[in-house]
Amino acid sequence: MYIVNLLLPDFSLILLGVVLHRVSNWGSAFWTGAEKLVYFLLFPALLFYSTARTQLSFDTSGKMLAVGMCALAGSIILTWLGKPWIKAAPMDYESGMQTSYRFNSYMALALAARLGGEQATGMMALLIGFGVPLCNLAAVHALAHKSGGLFKELARNPLLIATACGLLYSLSGLPLPEVAGAVLSRLGNAALALGLLLVGAGLRLSGVHQAKALSAYFLTLKLMAVPTIAWLLGQWAGLAPSQLQIVVLFCALPTASSAYILAARMGGNGPLVAFLISAGTMLSALTLPFWLWLLQH
Repeated sequence: MYIVNLLLPDFSLILLGVVLHRVSNWGSAFWTGAEKLVYFLLFPALLFYSTARTQLSFDTSGKMLAVGMCALAGSIILTWLGKPWIKAAPMDYESGMQTSYRFNSYMALALAARLGGEQATGMMALLIGFGVPLCNLAAVHALAHKSGGLFKELARNPLLIATACGLLYSLSGLPLPEVAGAVLSRLGNAALALGLLLVGAGLRLSGVHQAKALSAYFLTLKLMAVPTIAWLLGQWAGLAPSQLQIVVLFCALPTASSAYILAARMGGNGPLVAFLISAGTMLSALTLPFWLWLLQH
């Protein structure tokens, strides 16, 4: 029941998004506008707020951070190693690669807050702060030749800009003004709720007719291989139970819903990425309880 109570609120919001998308007559323009609002304003505000408030103590969190980044790097390497062996159009493969290592930050922070309060949220924000640049760098690199350059895409990525600014602000040691903190906190709360609703509204189970092996490979990497790498590395590094729980949960999350936006904007296969996001989110309702159960035994 502990695991059910931990996961049920987030998956309830995702289900509510599915229902709203199906029964409402708000039109695609509404949902597209909401996605842009979250991607370009609300979620960057949440990332900046979470990372700017985090006290970066590498003495206590350095091992956990290294484990998380090594697990993500391992998945990035595995996506490239699988390319010669999986029969798929180059555009399809390159579009889907990002779904093997990117992560749903809405779910990450929401689950961490209920799992361990402010301390767990701070640890998760630290992983997100370093994970977003790494994953965006790899994702944009795979697709950059279709849209005019890697550094151009990175320079205008709102998630990368927000996390980088948040980390720099945290390192500066300056306190966050109370008014700014209140505004960013409200924007962040809106990002979590609306972001999860949009995950549900964006669920699509079509677009995989010619890419079944590719989809199976990427989904297995994201939901099983990456958290397995994190769990093994965390055990080897001797992480504290609370840190091991956070880093494995971070790696076990389904992929970021913004992966579709990146693929569509950079000339990739948007429908395939939408399917991978949807299938991964639905399957994570089974895999996340498994990882949480494993970490408690």
